[in-house]
Amino acid sequence: MTSYRKIWLSISLLVMMMLAACNSSEDASKNDKQSKSGQEDVVITNLDHEFTYKEAPKRAVTLNQHATEIMLALGLQDSMVGTAYLDDKILPKFKDAYESIPVLAKEYPSKEVFFEAEPDFAYAGWKSAFTEQTLGTVQELKEAGINTYIQESSNTSTPTMKDVYKDIENIGRIFHVEEKAAEVINEMKLEIKETTSKIGSVETPKNVFVYDSGEEVPKTAAKNNYMTGIITLAGGQNIFNDIEGGWPEVSWEEVVDRNPDVIVIIDYGDIPIEQKEKFLLNKSELADVPAIQNKEIIVLPLSAGAEGIRAPQALQTVAEGLYPENFNSQKR
Repeated sequence: MTSYRKIWLSISLLVMMMLAACNSSEDASKNDKQSKSGQEDVVITNLDHEFTYKEAPKRAVTLNQHATEIMLALGLQDSMVGTAYLDDKILPKFKDAYESIPVLAKEYPSKEVFFEAEPDFAYAGWKSAFTEQTLGTVQELKEAGINTYIQESSNTSTPTMKDVYKDIENIGRIFHVEEKAAEVINEMKLEIKETTSKIGSVETPKNVFVYDSGEEVPKTAAKNNYMTGIITLAGGQNIFNDIEGGWPEVSWEEVVDRNPDVIVIIDYGDIPIEQKEKFLLNKSELADVPAIQNKEIIVLPLSAGAEGIRAPQALQTVAEGLYPENFNSQKR
């Protein structure tokens, strides 16, 4: 064998050994990242906090209704050991599943009750769930072995439907039900498309005032609020879409000056919707406002006004209230 050929064979052998070592290293790394179920770890960044899931949570607690309903829509009731903070009635199709889960509290549970459930995962709609005064901070819970997820679309400025879909996708990834998450999202998109097709082209959007609460000064939805996007999608225009913020307080004079055609009342809490509606209809300052004169009032439950799977329902409720003729004609 020539000296040249020996050198060539030596180099070839060295290259093969290096490639084998690299592949072995990659396989080892991949194996290190795999969960107990044989799936790779899921890494989720949620509001600047990073979490690694080696396996799907088995003892989840949901806090706030829109988080609860997303879990139920994904068929994850068997992975839940508690729920809390229902704003109104659960969607009928989830009633049986919901009733199989312990309700820990009417609002946020105490730390004692929460920890007694031995959760490994806590999913909240609002940041207020994870503070020193409520269940503990995100970092404190993480150190206690409890991963958390806060609905990002509910805690970001000017959320869109894409943000809602992203939250559903993330929960799907965490629990390894990606296909079900995609199915839920596609169904939502189809329902929204069906509603917007009935609305059609709107040349002059109706002016909408969102009434949340308050008698001396009203609390309303502004520019950065999720409801502003729903109203726009429904062919309306939020009269306070030029004011920064989510739920600011305004004056009744400002409401009158902006002359709403329709009022959307958010239904929640201890004040009955009938009381809110009666208050607005009898408010002397509003007497000449078109919405009051024509009694153009839409009632929307808070659960539908929150960033979750009820988006198609919220859109249809608002759209039917704004343009009933577009929907009634198609029901005949």
